[in-house]
Amino acid sequence: MTPAEVPSDAYLLDVREPEEWAAGHAPGAHHLPMMEIPPRMAEVPDDVEVVVVCRSGGRSGQVVSYLLNNGWDNVRNLDGGMQMWAAAGREMVSENGQPAQVR
Repeated sequence: MTPAEVPSDAYLLDVREPEEWAAGHAPGAHHLPMMEIPPRMAEVPDDVEVVVVCRSGGRSGQVVSYLLNNGWDNVRNLDGGMQMWAAAGREMVSENGQPAQVR
């Protein structure tokens, strides 16, 4: 899924590390680092479209595969991750008081 195809009501699941998240993420996204997915899978909704995002699409692709193999059928990968999100001009916010950037 490209950044332009992400519906405004999609549940964005950002699986990057805390410092990556703090530097810049999509407004309204939900942060759940990749390595925390297995013990916290119950936090991932199964009744709305979930778009999983990381920096470039690799980690999020692994998370999508993992969730699909564990019963989720509503998850999609954001092609190109936050790098493509930023390149497409989609809005970003930071948690560290600095201008939002992709790390």
